[in-house]
Amino acid sequence: MKKLTATCCAAGALLLSACASHTDAPALDPSQQPADFYDMAELIPKAEFHIAYFGPHNFVGSKVDGYEANKCYLQADAAYALQRVWQQAWQQGYNLRIFDCYRPQRAVDHFVRWSKDLADTRTKAEFYPNLAKDELVGQYIAAQSGHSRGSTVDLTLTRKLEHGNYQALDMGGPFDLFDPVSNVDNPSITAEQRANRQQLIDFMAAEGFSVYSMEWWHFTHMPPAYPDTYFDFPVR
Repeated sequence: MKKLTATCCAAGALLLSACASHTDAPALDPSQQPADFYDMAELIPKAEFHIAYFGPHNFVGSKVDGYEANKCYLQADAAYALQRVWQQAWQQGYNLRIFDCYRPQRAVDHFVRWSKDLADTRTKAEFYPNLAKDELVGQYIAAQSGHSRGSTVDLTLTRKLEHGNYQALDMGGPFDLFDPVSNVDNPSITAEQRANRQQLIDFMAAEGFSVYSMEWWHFTHMPPAYPDTYFDFPVR
């Protein structure tokens, strides 16, 4: 709802209807990219951008609706916070490998359609080996995603090796593995894997990101700038 503010009329005016009004801010259009959404490649160009849904290697098994480029967009608060995370990680010999950032609503709709097609289990062995497909709805797949608000990012840490390349830390399971082992506090992971998860959490928490307990890779900057808006402009 637009917030209207009454403007003072001439001295002695008797009718409130004679006063002017103005709109504090225009209504958001979810189909348009807001001015405060930034391309993270411009803020952290040395980060690794492996946007999973731009290509076919993901749990859907195909390129996802709304992903037209290997790009990561975040709202300004989350964007600058992630830039600070990267700076701290880089100084300690790490890099960020980013799998997903802003996610259009049309992509979320694609996920929901896929989840309802119970006959399509092509990706089960890799992405949800221990769960039935209909169990994914609710815990892992929902009709709306925090990613569509521009404050959520999926990522992991990589570490620089002696020859200069970066290798992903062992987190006890890969990105988008829909399985209890992906839960942050899963007791079956090793001490090293737990320490690696904690290192990522520490970097992110220091800049205001909260981890989702079901997925070690999923972080939301708090509080989200657009808590009730789910954008749908394409990633391009």
